[in-house]
Amino acid sequence: MTSPTAADYSTVFDLPTPALVVDSAQLDRNLAALAAVRPGRRARPHVKAHKCTALASRQLAVGHDAFTCATPREVVGMAKAGLGADLLLANEVVDQRRLRELAELDARVTIAIDSKATIAAAATAGLKECLVDVNVGLPRAGCAPDTAGRLADAARTAGLTVRGVMGYEGHAVALVDRAERTAKTAESMELLARAHDLVGGEIISAGATGTFDCNALATEIQAGSYALMDTAYAELDIPFAPALTIRTTVISVSPDGDYAVADAGLKALGMDHGNPSLPGYQVWFCSDEHTTFSSESAALPEVGAAISIIPAHIDPTVAYHETIYVVAGDTVIEAWPVDLRGW
Repeated sequence: MTSPTAADYSTVFDLPTPALVVDSAQLDRNLAALAAVRPGRRARPHVKAHKCTALASRQLAVGHDAFTCATPREVVGMAKAGLGADLLLANEVVDQRRLRELAELDARVTIAIDSKATIAAAATAGLKECLVDVNVGLPRAGCAPDTAGRLADAARTAGLTVRGVMGYEGHAVALVDRAERTAKTAESMELLARAHDLVGGEIISAGATGTFDCNALATEIQAGSYALMDTAYAELDIPFAPALTIRTTVISVSPDGDYAVADAGLKALGMDHGNPSLPGYQVWFCSDEHTTFSSESAALPEVGAAISIIPAHIDPTVAYHETIYVVAGDTVIEAWPVDLRGW
């Protein structure tokens, strides 16, 4: 089965549903907004949010030529697409086959380490550069700040160049109150600064879409969701707006007119941040292939009508799909493969 192209579907009305649809103009506004505050290497966009080399090329076009990746597959795909000037795999990996593949790429690849085991795995595979991953409050990967210096020394002894540190203030990035978000970010960055004093290096990598403009320490921000956005981040006072929707078709209306059902459900939408948004309606729930919704004021759409859903969490939503359809108004101008899916 060949990948669809823009020529296959001239307008949004022709698209098979459910379909990922990106408004080209809003995407450009989002990309420009980050570049205005965090130009060049002051941002390292995270491709896990869109998993698409064509979209990464748009980020490159506004001056961001260093990227963050979450999986080995993303690193390989970015490198093979000619986007490998500076790739950070912001994740610990111990799989030797995958690590060797990264080491053999024609790209600059830096990997996160947080233990002697991850150092040994990277060095054995032939990787050359790393960041020390530091736990700054989110109970995920990362070493304790006070042990970062010893790990950096061990990495250098193993033959790795230590470029600096990274930490993720994930427990702060979605706090709606800006003062609270800023304060929590500052607390996390105090820990990362302490680790950086022990480690050294030119890079302090941190942050996300929600803290891109209130993280005063990081030399680079790993923002990802800003490009496409979702309902979770849309509640924050940040200069990005949703560029992506899921185009769906109404496939059923209840006999009494109380609710209607669209053809996009759990297998098309990331649900870990809650229900998607359907402007003008109330979403009741999502099941495998369905979104059930109602309305307190407007009439429900008829069977066959097209409607647009805004996902609550962009990253897993995109990963469920094979193609992003880029539109200008109702015209489909490009069809981008989601070519970084998988691991």
